[in-house]
Amino acid sequence: MNAVADRRRRARRLTLATAALLGACVVAATLRSAPWPASLGWTALLLVPLSLPLPGLLRGTRRTCSWATLCVAPYLVYGLTEVVANPAVRAIASAILFASLAWFASLVYCLRVSRGAGPAGQDASAG
Repeated sequence: MNAVADRRRRARRLTLATAALLGACVVAATLRSAPWPASLGWTALLLVPLSLPLPGLLRGTRRTCSWATLCVAPYLVYGLTEVVANPAVRAIASAILFASLAWFASLVYCLRVSRGAGPAGQDASAG
């Protein structure tokens, strides 16, 4: 097995694992902070930026990793706001902050590992 391909595979797994961790933290926070029927709507709304890049992340597309870093911003804002304003969910909001930073770092790592994958540093499947 090629060492570079193994590093890319590990980076992709790490990116997906941190995205799943962030999703679990967001679900836990929204289900605790809002009353029952409204919490489902907020959960679905907050998971949209996380679910948009999933097809490309599952394929390991470099281009998706690059624009998925922009999807971290809503979770950082949500986590910071809840840490400051809502003491009831301060612990889970801190977990959201940690998970969003971990997702961002794993996306950057995925980009670093896949650098030079094809002509001009583009992945062949970036289409």
